[in-house]
Amino acid sequence: MSIKHPLLPPDTAPFDDDNPEWTADMFARAGKPLDLLPPGVEEAFARARGRPRLEGAKVAVKLRLDPDVIDGFKAGGPGWQTRINAALKAALARERG
Repeated sequence: MSIKHPLLPPDTAPFDDDNPEWTADMFARAGKPLDLLPPGVEEAFARARGRPRLEGAKVAVKLRLDPDVIDGFKAGGPGWQTRINAALKAALARERG
């Protein structure tokens, strides 16, 4: 396989004796990267991505409320979303009896 290089004549490819081009046989004999690691290395670096899942985690929803309702809860300061959640839970409990 020849490599086109902008500074070399068209039929000339750079060649490195210390790093020859791989043949089909070399690729066939090559192992998978994870197969070449010592036992236990993959497990040591394997970890779940993101935050751990919480039991009873809240669900993100898009909810349209009247501006005066939002203003009223926001007027109470930080934690207004938590207060809306508590108010909805209380309303649900009353409705269920």
